[in-house]
Amino acid sequence: MQCCSKTEKHISLLMFLFKNGFMRACFEFESLHYCKWDNRSSFYFLFQHTFSSLVKQKPPKTSPTKSRGTMAVSMKEVDPVFQAAGQKDGLEIWRIEKLQVVPVPKESHGKFFTGDSYVILKTTALKNGSFRHDIHYWLGKNTSQDEAGTAAIKTVELDAALGGRAVQYREVQGNETEKFLSYFKPCIIPEEGGVASGFRHTEVNEREHQTRLFVCRGKHTVHVKEVPFARSSLNHDDIFILDTKSKIFQFNGSNSSIQERAKALEVVQYLKDTNHDGKCEVAAVEDGKLMADADAGEFWALFGGFAPLPRKPFSELNGKDSASTSKLLCVNKGQTAPIDSEILTRELLDSTKCYLLDCGSEIYAWMGRETTLEERKRAGSAAEELLREGNRSRSHIIRLMEGFETVIFRSKFDKWPKKADAVVSDESRGKVAALLKRQGFNFKSPAKAAPVKQEPQPQIDCTGNLQVWRVNGSEKTFLSFSEQCKFYSGDCYIFQYTYPGENGDECLIGTWFGKKSVQEERSAATSLADKMIESLKFQAVLVRVYEGKEPIEFFPIFQNLVIYKGGTSTGYKKFISEKGIEDDTYSESGVALFRVQGSGPENMQAIQVDTAASSLNSSYCYILHDGDTVFTWIGNLSSSMDQELAERQLDVIKPNLQSRLLKEGSEYDQFWKLLGVKSEYSSQKIVRDQESDPHLFACTFSKGVLKVREIFNFTQDDLMTEDIFILDCRSCVFVWVGQRVDTKIRAQALNIGEKFLELDILMENVSRETPLYVITEGSEPQYFTRFFTWDFAKSAMHGNSFERRLSIVKDGVKPRADKPKRRPTTSAHTGRSSVPDKSQRSRSMSFSPDRVRVRGRSPAFNALAANFENPNARNLSTPPPVVRKQLPKSVSPDSSKPPPRTASIAAISASLERPKATLIPKSIKANPEANKPQTEASKPKPETNAKEINPTNDNPAATPTVQEDVKESQAEGEEGLLVYPYDRLRTSSTNPATDIDVTRRETYLSSTEFRERFGMTKEAFAKLPKWKQNRLKIALQLF
Repeated sequence: MQCCSKTEKHISLLMFLFKNGFMRACFEFESLHYCKWDNRSSFYFLFQHTFSSLVKQKPPKTSPTKSRGTMAVSMKEVDPVFQAAGQKDGLEIWRIEKLQVVPVPKESHGKFFTGDSYVILKTTALKNGSFRHDIHYWLGKNTSQDEAGTAAIKTVELDAALGGRAVQYREVQGNETEKFLSYFKPCIIPEEGGVASGFRHTEVNEREHQTRLFVCRGKHTVHVKEVPFARSSLNHDDIFILDTKSKIFQFNGSNSSIQERAKALEVVQYLKDTNHDGKCEVAAVEDGKLMADADAGEFWALFGGFAPLPRKPFSELNGKDSASTSKLLCVNKGQTAPIDSEILTRELLDSTKCYLLDCGSEIYAWMGRETTLEERKRAGSAAEELLREGNRSRSHIIRLMEGFETVIFRSKFDKWPKKADAVVSDESRGKVAALLKRQGFNFKSPAKAAPVKQEPQPQIDCTGNLQVWRVNGSEKTFLSFSEQCKFYSGDCYIFQYTYPGENGDECLIGTWFGKKSVQEERSAATSLADKMIESLKFQAVLVRVYEGKEPIEFFPIFQNLVIYKGGTSTGYKKFISEKGIEDDTYSESGVALFRVQGSGPENMQAIQVDTAASSLNSSYCYILHDGDTVFTWIGNLSSSMDQELAERQLDVIKPNLQSRLLKEGSEYDQFWKLLGVKSEYSSQKIVRDQESDPHLFACTFSKGVLKVREIFNFTQDDLMTEDIFILDCRSCVFVWVGQRVDTKIRAQALNIGEKFLELDILMENVSRETPLYVITEGSEPQYFTRFFTWDFAKSAMHGNSFERRLSIVKDGVKPRADKPKRRPTTSAHTGRSSVPDKSQRSRSMSFSPDRVRVRGRSPAFNALAANFENPNARNLSTPPPVVRKQLPKSVSPDSSKPPPRTASIAAISASLERPKATLIPKSIKANPEANKPQTEASKPKPETNAKEINPTNDNPAATPTVQEDVKESQAEGEEGLLVYPYDRLRTSSTNPATDIDVTRRETYLSSTEFRERFGMTKEAFAKLPKWKQNRLKIALQLF
């Protein structure tokens, strides 16, 4: 390609990019790889000069003869084999052959030779749509210096081809980083030999199976090393694997941990599958067991007989050189000079230079963005020389580019500035690419990043049973159904939600802390919730929620939540009284402003905000009232759904009152007068914390000190029953507690999560009010298991980690036959059953990608499905569909039963020949001791709006059960329902009817009393819009 001859063309191109909103893309211009410039110096200088003048308004410091700046790397200096690298998620491996880079076939990934050097690229697609690159160069113990040097140089070139964003690691055989080993789980076992190079010749010897002895070290990631097959190789501290032709032995040193033994068994499984095609015996030998054990006798016979091993301390420090005080050195022309500073700060690092940070066990090579490729190579060579001078072969070298530092590196400095996300959208990349091509540059388009994943849907069934308590001082007060969805910002609440899960009923117990709630009541709520969890044998999940930081599973549980200002608890009232603070608790007769939000009728909230114009937002609808004067304000950017939700919330906040509809820009003076003074307000929708890529950490907690260790590329097998793990996905944090964790540590689980948030391990300025879940092993909900490829059979197994893994290695994964289903939980504090009562609380289920439920089945289809479907093939959390039978009282339900298929066809025919009746859930018989209700002749009722009126049509789980046992002494209404007097159906009744659907109280009134109370017939009422029905019901205390 010929570069442009006129400088004006370059400048006009860059000016166009800048003026058309490509400033961020220009900053990331280096990511547009594979541009082949014939006159690189002139163009690079022009790029930096032009862009610097646009952004900084000052000329560059460097001269045009020296190529510096963000485009300091020419693709002519990069090996052509790397031009297609890093384009998709996964691993890419190259081997150094005759000092050239040769790709390794995918089927050979994980197979390394001791005489070779390799370059490994791990590309990870992130949730934000970008790629993360990690480059490792692996050096076999017998590799030549020339091959090792070539691998180091090619690593720098690969990083340049990727835009300088990758983190580079030096890996030495036997001392690999845990991140590197995680790519090849469970382990890597290098083979002797290697390819022939110009400086060293090695051969791979094909051989029959040899008896080999391996030593395994590591609690979470296994380091495997082959040692001489001799008794002297054994010790009491490690795990040893003896691989013979017909049997694999695992020798467990007496000082090894359960977790180390379990992880070593993964290596045994690998050897069994790789060397024996999965067909050989496996035996575990415990250190100290004598010849009486058959497997132990066979094991020691291979070593010439049993002999006790000498007990000696294990002196190696996890395979690393001892740590020392961090030292910062500047690299200039390949020479290092120390930087004198007592405190390391970000300001010490110059973008035009390279630095080495010597931390003993690791050496970090930091490369400024304005350094040349040659300078970066020299920095890497200087780090290698530093290791050789100190005879520190076990230390790691990690090379970093400015702007892409790792968390550990940043933690070495005092108050490192917040890291900005360097992400370029596909749209920006594509536009820049098109412009470059239009200007005549030979440009190969970069690979598209992985698509941004959508916000996860609530992974929880919303057909369950909800109970809510308000905390008053050190006690809790149960809230009635009509009050359980009305919260105050000055109060604390406890909720218990029981719902059908993947493996039986699941229970979620949570605390919600209002923004103005007092610390004493927060502590009391936490303590009370802990007691509820303990009473349920730790089978429930605990969640701690702060107002404004609710997780996505929270709002669908409540469906319609209103949050008022102020508080009603004794603790809040006492606090404001002692502090002399004005009580701003919500008053129906006062002035109040509510922001309405949500995704639909099953997930909507009304949040009371400050009564001021600045509280408005063009993306939402608002309700403003002053006593009986009500306004509904419609933002210009709000949707039709937002407006519908505002109408629905009016029925809750101000029923029976007509609201004045105001569109943004056409407000009355009275409206602005109520808000004080007209002022500027936002138009951007409020964005909740986005879920990021999850990170799993193993935890140790002792004497109030929390230490964590990240588990890379984690799986379910990394969760050990003896340990506590933390899963951090930024929007929420999960604390997973194994069944065999000490009870004292288990009790500190929530405290451990709070400590984790306080430490901010990932240095993301995470809020300490981030939702915290505590999950006990065996009770994992779907919103936790979605981060894994989950196998419930594994979580159902008995024993410690080693015993479970040994059972899998020997027999495969088998679900526990005697596993009891989670028993329906009953609150010991109220005596109320927390089993979902579909007749009391008909709820609709939020969509889950993994569990699709068919809505709106007709009664005929239900009857047919009930007879033809295989009940064993159904989702366990979905009850089988059934239909209420309308039987004459004179006919016994057991008489003359037709065959199942005939009954199904009859049900279809009946549904076509007679008017459809609205089905009301009623699964519990009326109390025979209760007052006898009024009688009413049964009449057919016209079909009503099923979507609005009949919750059972939207939820198969709430489908009414067959009612065939109604006693003749109990009166039935028009729909086969019992009829109750109005006084027993009111929400404030002192003698309420118990076995009714509380969401449809009005249907249990007789036709006569219905007309007296509502002033219309049931048929006329059914034709009203839903919001009008709700207003009438609220006025009559039937809502």
